[in-house]
Amino acid sequence: MNATESIAAAADLVKVYQQGAAQIRALDGVTVGFTRARFTAVAGPSGSGKSTLMHCLAGLDSATSGQVVLDGTELTGLSDRALTRVRREKVGFVFQSFNLLPQLTALENIALPVTMAGRELDHDLLDHLVGVLGIGDRMSHRPAELSGGQQQRVALARALVARPAVVFADEPTGNLDSRSGTEVLEFLRRSVRDLGQTVVMITHDPRAAAYADRVLVVADGRIVDDVDAASGADVTLALRTMGRAA
Repeated sequence: MNATESIAAAADLVKVYQQGAAQIRALDGVTVGFTRARFTAVAGPSGSGKSTLMHCLAGLDSATSGQVVLDGTELTGLSDRALTRVRREKVGFVFQSFNLLPQLTALENIALPVTMAGRELDHDLLDHLVGVLGIGDRMSHRPAELSGGQQQRVALARALVARPAVVFADEPTGNLDSRSGTEVLEFLRRSVRDLGQTVVMITHDPRAAAYADRVLVVADGRIVDDVDAASGADVTLALRTMGRAA
């Protein structure tokens, strides 16, 4: 694994879960790297191992064996406290369920990662994100006063405002209607193009995966296809294969 060329990388990654007397091999020797300033979709049906891969790459879960390097930091063997610090400083998250704090306003939710890290908020970046996402008039509203699409846009701004090394998006369109989902995907793609952000998105939806620059197809804990979006025919074939599996 050449960690100097990748913002996030895994080598020979294995994750085994114990379920009663049975062992579930969620990841089976995955080696992969993610290039800076690219939008990568990790796609596959439920149970394929794609979310487990994201959790290990982001330091949310530990691997059974193998190596993970995130922005120059090897995560293998780090304490829980050290992993928390790495996540706070290097990772932005966007989840299907939004994960906004209900007692905070939209602005307070967006600023939370920066304030928790004891850093100064970049107001120019905040204004840019809020303007592009079209939520400037919602900053004083709490999550319960926002639509699903607005909540996800707040979550996107929160993920990006701290300038993380990588944004991990786990099924970010799963709870949205098609129009809101398209807006989220367009914004993720724009954040890569305009802000140089690195985005890794987990999805089981071939249509969502098609927005990415690169598509990794995961099945049975292994990467079974790695397609550059520049090759349209290969992407189409990979997504059709994924759709049939799902």
